[in-house]
Amino acid sequence: MDFSKFLDDEFDVKDWVNGAFTVVQKDAPGKADTHAATLVMKLQLFIQEVNNSIEESSNQALQNMPRVLRDVEALKQEASFLKEQMVLVKEDIRKFEQDTVQSMQVLVEIDQVKSRMQLAAEALQEADKWSTLSADIEETFKTQDFAVISSKLTSMQNSLAMLVDTPDYSEKCVYLEALKNRLEALASPQIVATFNSMSMNQAKLFVKVFTEIDRMPQLLAYYYKCHKGQLVSMWQDVSQSELSLNQQLSEFYDTLLSSWHSQLQWSSQVFKNPYEVVTVLLIQTLGAMVPSIPVCLSSAVERAAQEQRLDTLLELHHTTSTFGHGLEAAMLPHLGENNLLKVNELVSALYDPYKPYQLLYGDLEEAHLLIQISAVPLEHGEVIDCVEELSHSVGKLFGLASAAVDRCVKLTDGLAVCGLLKALKALFTKYVSDFSTTLQSIRRKCKLEDTPSASAFQEDWTAFQNSVRIIATCGELLRQCGAFEQQLSNKILGTAGKYLSESYSPRSLAGIQEASSTERRSTTRNPWQEYNYLQRGNMTEYNSLMEVLYSLKEKGTGNSSLLTEPRAALARLNQQANQLAFDSVFLQIKHQLCLVSKMERQEAPGFGESYTEDLPTFSLSPQEYISNIGQYLMSLPLHLEPFVTQEDPALEMALHAGKLPFPPEQGDDLPELDNTADYWLGSIARATMQTYCDAILLIPQLSTRSTKQLATDIDYLSNVMDALGLQPSRALQHIVTLLRAKPEDYRQTSKLLPRRLASTIAAVRCIDY
Repeated sequence: MDFSKFLDDEFDVKDWVNGAFTVVQKDAPGKADTHAATLVMKLQLFIQEVNNSIEESSNQALQNMPRVLRDVEALKQEASFLKEQMVLVKEDIRKFEQDTVQSMQVLVEIDQVKSRMQLAAEALQEADKWSTLSADIEETFKTQDFAVISSKLTSMQNSLAMLVDTPDYSEKCVYLEALKNRLEALASPQIVATFNSMSMNQAKLFVKVFTEIDRMPQLLAYYYKCHKGQLVSMWQDVSQSELSLNQQLSEFYDTLLSSWHSQLQWSSQVFKNPYEVVTVLLIQTLGAMVPSIPVCLSSAVERAAQEQRLDTLLELHHTTSTFGHGLEAAMLPHLGENNLLKVNELVSALYDPYKPYQLLYGDLEEAHLLIQISAVPLEHGEVIDCVEELSHSVGKLFGLASAAVDRCVKLTDGLAVCGLLKALKALFTKYVSDFSTTLQSIRRKCKLEDTPSASAFQEDWTAFQNSVRIIATCGELLRQCGAFEQQLSNKILGTAGKYLSESYSPRSLAGIQEASSTERRSTTRNPWQEYNYLQRGNMTEYNSLMEVLYSLKEKGTGNSSLLTEPRAALARLNQQANQLAFDSVFLQIKHQLCLVSKMERQEAPGFGESYTEDLPTFSLSPQEYISNIGQYLMSLPLHLEPFVTQEDPALEMALHAGKLPFPPEQGDDLPELDNTADYWLGSIARATMQTYCDAILLIPQLSTRSTKQLATDIDYLSNVMDALGLQPSRALQHIVTLLRAKPEDYRQTSKLLPRRLASTIAAVRCIDY
């Protein structure tokens, strides 16, 4: 039976009893009373056992209690004794200190005297040593053993440090320097031979010797002189060859890069700071080249033809950049071990020869682009040839512009953006001027500038079709200009954007350099990526560049205004093309309308007056000039159909961007604005009616018959307008009203019409108004 449950904190009697009887009820259901009696007896036995255990534990605890008390008492006595002993020891220590303090003071003073005596003895030894070494140094020099001589000179240098306060200290310093110079002169032939032969053991010996005598810079000077001389000599040989300058530079740069690797490998085993040593070697080599790179660049640019100068410069710069990238890749893994100031000096020595040309990039690019665009022909003898050339010129224009952007990035890393924009504006200005001149030439060839004459009516739509192609060309110009401006903005931000400081604000121009330098210090510096000719050469242009970059970053490249002026110029060009097309359509109408003011002069005054005065209006038919105009206008929708059916986004853009003369009158419904063909048809129709009205008002005098004939002609034109879905103009309606008014009713009819118009028509009709 398990009695452990009696020890649980949450013991429940009922649960225990029920649990004890559950097993019995399953195994022997009828023996519950017997099991209960057995269970009671077991519990009584367990209680008796527990009582015995408690009684035994209590007796044992009572027996152990006196022994514990005795142990505690003994421990208390020992602690008291220890306290007394500690007091006695403390007293002894205090007494000892009092008795020995004077003795200790004496010992300290004796030790100080001893130390001073030792220092004095060492000083005397060093002083005596200087004398000994000075006497022996001549014999040592005769041995020509550089290690021994160096050791002697080092000892003399140590001795001299002890003789600072002696009267002849300065003379001894001069003497020691003279000995070092003598050693250097003695060793110089072997130093040169060592560096020329790349003897590592000898080089290590000289490094040790010159380090000991504090002449390491002089040893490095021998190293630089030897290897610099070899490289400069090699350059002189290459520069006198028949190779082009670009090939000469490429070959020399390959030699420099090879020397970097070989000298670095050798220097790593000889010098403590090999990366700095080899970097200085390259700096001195680039500075000692004869002829120098700036002189070579100047000669190459001057020899090149005007249109090839920029390409020549780019080619040479590309060769230099290739070498620079190779050197940067070689340095980058160990850039932290190098002297960054020396690396920066090397970068400047390599790229500074191009700085004058980079600062003048805008002028160079402008001259280059103007030469290139001048070679693009736009003017030809035949109009169709002019139209073809204008169409082909679009791709050439933006090809030149894109090439200019690429050149800017390659030559200046995007820093010359302001110069690039200036050059692009000059390019577009020249192109727009040539395009406009060609349009004027086309106008002359199409006789659009001639004075209207009563020539025979000829329905020729060739000029209009050519004009439509020119409008499509202008639309392509506008479309490509927008796309190019977007690409230009992205390119500028992608290249020159790295120069824009995060903390830059156009309101705080003075903080540009400070913010930029702070950001660079916060990251691992790489002088190869930090070279900035513009910031050092033209701070004004650099500030302008920062403003452009800031504007692009804030507004987004899709909302840039980099090419605002070229876009406006192209829009004006598109307007010229639209006007050319309009004038080419209106030309025949204008020629026919010039007949109106002459129509009465062709009749004899007063002839047939009585015969025609009461002639019904329907008996008159429209004259030939107005019939020609009507037929011409009715055929116009057919020729304007390409405006609707052609899926040409460039043409659509140009038509929407252009504005036609003779806009709708105020208050008119304007459904035509939604349809380009209807818009053109409406403009030409309004031009026809307006010109017709102006021509009518120029008629000197009208007979009664001519008045009725003119009213008939106007009615015919109004019917044509109705057939085209257009309304006659108010002025034309007023004129026909005044022409149909009887003389006696004229005053009453004219009251609601414009007074000036009524007076003019009255004079034409010879009515006393």
